Amino acid sequence: MSWTAPEYPRADEPFTGPERVMLDGFLDWYRAGLLRRCTGLTGQQLARRPVPPSNLSLLGIVRHLTDVERTYFRRRWAGEDITGYYFTPGRPDAAFDDADPQYARRDLERLVSEQEAARRAVAGLSLESSYANPRWGDMSLRWALTHMIAEYAGHGGQADLIRERIDGRTGW
Repeated sequence: MSWTAPEYPRADEPFTGPERVMLDGFLDWYRAGLLRRCTGLTGQQLARRPVPPSNLSLLGIVRHLTDVERTYFRRRWAGEDITGYYFTPGRPDAAFDDADPQYARRDLERLVSEQEAARRAVAGLSLESSYANPRWGDMSLRWALTHMIAEYAGHGGQADLIRERIDGRTGW
């Protein structure tokens, strides 16, 4: 029997609360939404690119967001000296182009691990905490959380279409 992506829990987003609770809650809601779109699929299905000529696959999105989580939270706010898993200099689409079904389980586990590490990395920081980005200047944690919500929301829409093309499943 071949491996299939497990079921991932998803709590409702918060309906009330202070700004930090709302931002963290919505980001977690979108994080879980992407994982749920992968539930029940095999490595082959996760790596499928069902909308030619696009190189998008669910696995490619998972790999891309793993590196984004790692960069934004662990490298920038936690100051960890770590590299990305899938970023390849001179190949901006490597996370998508190199998605390999035989590593689907590992890649999904990495995303879940990076999401957990990201939460820990910024847990005690205020929304006003900033990172001095050498290219764009100061970026606040508020900006990073908002940006990540938008990143997951955009890729979640892509994931909806990809999943529907794979097996017809909709509604998350």
